[in-house]
Amino acid sequence: MVAVAITQNFAINQAMTEALDHLELEPLLRGKRVAVKPNDTWASAEDTTAVTQPDTLRAVLRYVQQSRPRELVVTGGAGAAETGEVFRLAGLIDVVAQEGATFFDHIRPPFTAVALEYKPEADVHGPQASVMVNPRVLEYDMLIALNQLKVHQTATVTLALKNIAMSYPAADYYGHPRLTQHHRLWFFDDMHSFIAAMAKRFPIHLAVTVGHPAMIGIGPLGGHAVETGLVIASTDPLAADVVGAKLLGFQVQAVRHLWEAGRLGIGATEIEQMEFPALSLEEAMVAFTTAAYGKPLKF
Repeated sequence: MVAVAITQNFAINQAMTEALDHLELEPLLRGKRVAVKPNDTWASAEDTTAVTQPDTLRAVLRYVQQSRPRELVVTGGAGAAETGEVFRLAGLIDVVAQEGATFFDHIRPPFTAVALEYKPEADVHGPQASVMVNPRVLEYDMLIALNQLKVHQTATVTLALKNIAMSYPAADYYGHPRLTQHHRLWFFDDMHSFIAAMAKRFPIHLAVTVGHPAMIGIGPLGGHAVETGLVIASTDPLAADVVGAKLLGFQVQAVRHLWEAGRLGIGATEIEQMEFPALSLEEAMVAFTTAAYGKPLKF
């Protein structure tokens, strides 16, 4: 059984500690080169609701530091803005410095091509046969995807798999923002297959998704931000994403990149394959919908 720890506390550091304490993380962290990838899509001085909040990042960095990693890197790569500016506006760069971590912007050169694997029966290599990335992303011993719980108008949801897949492609190579296309990219033609293939090639070792705040209605930007105090954590990133999607109202087959990731053997997609050592899935559903919609729902 795969453990998916769900906790709720409006003091996000408490919710984070309670969730991560349910997982056996110390062997994965001690002496390792650990990278934390927050959600850093876009921010402005007036609106930082779409990205990881400073207290969320601080809580994760402090928890990881307890296990004495060899190196702790906060790796960023915004596709719609300059990464450093997003980190500054959101207050994340201050947290990196205060907590003794290293900041790395992985959309910058140098670049290296990495081949991708798509669903087994595909007759072609998929929408993007290879992807250009900064080679440093290949050097991490442990990758932590730190995500906001959000809907997405193209990817349906934006959780751990989406956070990594659409950040690692080097925007300085493809175009900044990427839609300017300095070099032809195909991953927008079939974003779901691309996300699944990226999850296969760049394994996430710990997924931590927070509803601080969550975003409903539309996304990944400009939606309705709601404070839920929820944390979802698992060493199976696909299971964590399946649970996050469920809270947002989507089954696995409604989020095609999760369905395809399951077929690639990336992780668990069936709730029956999961155990919930903190809040049950039903309790989490009630907590989320009450915060988001003002009344408990079950679906």
